[in-house]
Amino acid sequence: MSSDHKSHKPLMLGLTGSIGMGKSTVAAMFEKAGVPVFDADAEVRAMQGPDGELIPAIEAAFPGSTDSMGVDREKLGALVFGDKEKLAALEAIVHPAVAAKRLKFLNSNADAAMLLFDIPLLFERGGEEGFDAVIVVSAPPETQRERVLARPGMTPEKFEHILSLQVPDSEKRERGDHIIDTSTTLAETKAQVGALVEQLLAKDRI
Repeated sequence: MSSDHKSHKPLMLGLTGSIGMGKSTVAAMFEKAGVPVFDADAEVRAMQGPDGELIPAIEAAFPGSTDSMGVDREKLGALVFGDKEKLAALEAIVHPAVAAKRLKFLNSNADAAMLLFDIPLLFERGGEEGFDAVIVVSAPPETQRERVLARPGMTPEKFEHILSLQVPDSEKRERGDHIIDTSTTLAETKAQVGALVEQLLAKDRI
């Protein structure tokens, strides 16, 4: 690939990490460092929130699942839980809308040096091939446990269940290209992010 071509194709970065590792905090640090960030989950929340663009389609397919605040997650969850056909119908509404948002994001930031995609289940869904590099946000198990159990409504049982559905942190660390350690102070984590951005920019210029 010529450097000419590289100059106008952003470096595609995937950001992932298990629950409680500080991924959202790190994504915000990349954004502050000037890297455009696409957060698919946040896009879905906005489209399913008050006056969200997906509300009419979701209400039509699942009557009673929305109100003035947008999608009632509990009601919708109860309607689709364990029903493959209903889940597929919901995904048929949500996925194309997210794909359109992603395309708009790519087009709007075509001149950026790099783009960051915040994807919690990147390894679980096998999407790492689509990125130039994957960044894993990580911290020791005891730090992770402490953070997650401090969340409202979280129990040790819920935490264990979530962990059982996620690729282990140790495996993510092995499979990732870069690791951001969040067991340190926020200032040190920010320094790691800044250093990585510089490293990736320098590599991309070669």
